[in-house]
Amino acid sequence: MEVKVVTPKVYIYLDKHKLLSKWYKAVVLFESNFRHPPLHTELLEPKEERIYSFRVDRKYRALFVINKNTALVFRVTNHYK
Repeated sequence: MEVKVVTPKVYIYLDKHKLLSKWYKAVVLFESNFRHPPLHTELLEPKEERIYSFRVDRKYRALFVINKNTALVFRVTNHYK
């Protein structure tokens, strides 16, 4: 499954928090197998919204929706706020 970032704010956030190298590593894993265990991909509540997340590192997660065979990433968040 391909990963596509839908807003430049995602890259700004990743750069600000020094996560770009971890991001690229997570994207490679995701594109090879989006259910790869270290990514901890999950469907968030409420499930009918169909919003998923995967781990960038232990503290940050990327939020995305699926459109056909593409993961549209719209936000990266601090998982423990």
